Amino acid sequence: MDMTLEKKYIPLANYFSTATNPTITLQFTEIEKIMGQNLPHSAYLNRSWWKKTKAPAKHFQAWTQAGYTVKHVEPNRYVAFERIDLLNTTETENSDEDILLIRSAAHGDSRFLVELQKTTEGESDFLLYGKEESKRSIQKVRKQIIDWNQSGHSIIFLAILNGQHVGYLMVEGNNSKRALHRANVLIAIQADAQGKGIASALLQKAEEWAIEKAIRRFELTVVEANIGARKLFEKNKYESEGIRRASLIIRDELHSEIYMAKILA
Repeated sequence: MDMTLEKKYIPLANYFSTATNPTITLQFTEIEKIMGQNLPHSAYLNRSWWKKTKAPAKHFQAWTQAGYTVKHVEPNRYVAFERIDLLNTTETENSDEDILLIRSAAHGDSRFLVELQKTTEGESDFLLYGKEESKRSIQKVRKQIIDWNQSGHSIIFLAILNGQHVGYLMVEGNNSKRALHRANVLIAIQADAQGKGIASALLQKAEEWAIEKAIRRFELTVVEANIGARKLFEKNKYESEGIRRASLIIRDELHSEIYMAKILA
């Protein structure tokens, strides 16, 4: 069956296309985080909405095209999906594998992004803002997402792991014609999601986007004492270009930042 999938369900389709688990259970809120939009009211109230597999409905293609069917629906709570072709062969091996989706942020993600920024800033000593220091409002972040998406040279990417927002990467471009080819990068990952290759996946996605936009240089700063982040960027072929001495005060101590950059292929 060849049907055009409604745009709002494309992130959900991408999520299932990367999955290798024989069974997947997602809370309704997790599905909405994956989509970046709300589900229709009928999805919350009616099991039949999830069971549809015929036109004119199209939403079911988000999981059926990846080989999944709906096993069980608990209205207003969760949906359980399964892949028949994997149940007997890989259930033990793949049942707990992480599913990572990276997509650009939409205005519907503003509340989740604010929460994620508060979490990462509360966990790390190496971001610009400390715990409870930033005063971002949902409305302000929503406007930022909309403005950046319309600009064509700035964007926010979200990392969604097993239906939860766990990281983000911001690419802030320039309006000046002489600097259109470069952009600043800021990345943050929740502590409990680190070490899973998420940061590198975000960087790769951002670089692919940047090349399409004729952006050829990524710039960033990293706190000199943040050895883990420095190794991450070096692994992804970022080079040190200088040092900004005594540029931050962290826990009453002066810290320097290292300028790093990468020329994109």
